[in-house]
Amino acid sequence: MTFAIGTLFLLLFIAVGIPVGFAMGLAGVVSMLMLVPINSLLALMTTVVHGTLTNYVMLTVPMFVLMAEFLGSGGVAEDLMLSCNRLLRKVHGGMAIAAVLAGAVLASASGSSTASAASITRAAYPAMRKAGYAASIAIGTISVSGTLAIMIPPSVAFVLYGLMTDTSIGQLFLAGIVPGVLTALGYVLTILFMMKVKPELIDKAKQKMVLEQPESKGKVWPIVLLIVLVLGCLYSGVATPTEISALGAFGALIISVFSRRMSRKNFTTAVGNTLRTTAMILTIIFCAHLFGYFISFTKVTDSMLLWITNHGLSPSWVVVLTVLLYILLGMVMDQAAIIILTAPITAPLMVGLGYSPIWWGVIMIKTAEIGLVSPPMGLNVFVAAAAAKADLREAFYGVMPFVITELVLLSILVSFPQLSLIMAY
Repeated sequence: MTFAIGTLFLLLFIAVGIPVGFAMGLAGVVSMLMLVPINSLLALMTTVVHGTLTNYVMLTVPMFVLMAEFLGSGGVAEDLMLSCNRLLRKVHGGMAIAAVLAGAVLASASGSSTASAASITRAAYPAMRKAGYAASIAIGTISVSGTLAIMIPPSVAFVLYGLMTDTSIGQLFLAGIVPGVLTALGYVLTILFMMKVKPELIDKAKQKMVLEQPESKGKVWPIVLLIVLVLGCLYSGVATPTEISALGAFGALIISVFSRRMSRKNFTTAVGNTLRTTAMILTIIFCAHLFGYFISFTKVTDSMLLWITNHGLSPSWVVVLTVLLYILLGMVMDQAAIIILTAPITAPLMVGLGYSPIWWGVIMIKTAEIGLVSPPMGLNVFVAAAAAKADLREAFYGVMPFVITELVLLSILVSFPQLSLIMAY
């Protein structure tokens, strides 16, 4: 009953327009007044805020965001797009596939999906339209290409899940490799299928005109060197994820400076965007911790496990129902807020049912990935459409085939947990 009252407070605060982070904090504080003395609550609030903001692992968040911003300012996505397109320019739909490959490579050095989507849009959309691609397929491809950054390590989403559930961030990064590669492959197969079924998505006359033009070249070796350095240090154990994030941000700055694309305005914008994003995430985290303490006091997870046992509900059905709930939440809520708010509840529940917290982290991130492109709140679609100044309805129409692919891939990952755990253990 107490948990229900606290949840009603949370929903009420969100309904009246209070930002999700503050709503969680307020709901947690108000609800805990029913359970603990006010002096104890004030001490707990002080401890939570101080402990969250001084946590060494928290440095991972701003550093990965800063790395993505520096790479975007340095025009790395443009170079990647040119290089990938050079390999695939004669394939029907090759430029769309090149956008996916560029997104996958950029994801290996960037933990931010929205920053990745914005960078790829600036690099790919004008070229795809010039080559005769319909606006819907161009924006749809670019939007899903940006989501690869949430799954392929390093990923800010995995960092958030690890922080909220005390799960190894290094193991989570390793677990994201196979699902990330499968996702990119699924996007490529979707593009090939669409080109086969609806070849009119590309104007052949414009495509032929572009193919007759001289090839453009982009320098791809700096970003490849950065990826090798970051992932090599991560998987060899030479550095911690926090140290690697700082190394990656510094490397991205060096690349942008030496490419002569890092102006003072770009640098200021990158740092400003990082500060805003970091402040938002950290606020949500410590407010979610307050609400999390309320949840732990109510022992709702133990009650849920007892209810499942008494009603004979199988663990598989619990997973399916929870995944469906996450898909629905992803359509109407911010993905970071979903992870921070719900991971402390669902992760212990899944562990209690005998599942790995690493595997569940991958499933949660995959549902967040789907939410980034699902209407009506698909953030990546909004970002890509805004950057390209394209019609939002066309953008969501173009992304729907990829959403279907994502649901198929999610079903595979749920059915075969070993795909997510093969690299982590």
